[in-house]
Amino acid sequence: MLNWLRSRPFAQQLLILAVICDPIGFAAGYLLAPSLGLDPFMGGVYGLVAASLPVSFWVLTQNN
Repeated sequence: MLNWLRSRPFAQQLLILAVICDPIGFAAGYLLAPSLGLDPFMGGVYGLVAASLPVSFWVLTQNN
């Protein structure tokens, strides 16, 4: 799967990663927030912030 992703242009790589990571991060944050004593919407926001980490890591690894 990583080879398939690396074969795409860099802009498409970022778009694909964002489309995959952002909904997962928001949903996870939204669902886990009440168990941590937070508002579900704020949990979704925190999930989006956490979901940006893999995308940022990808950008750093591709910076050759």
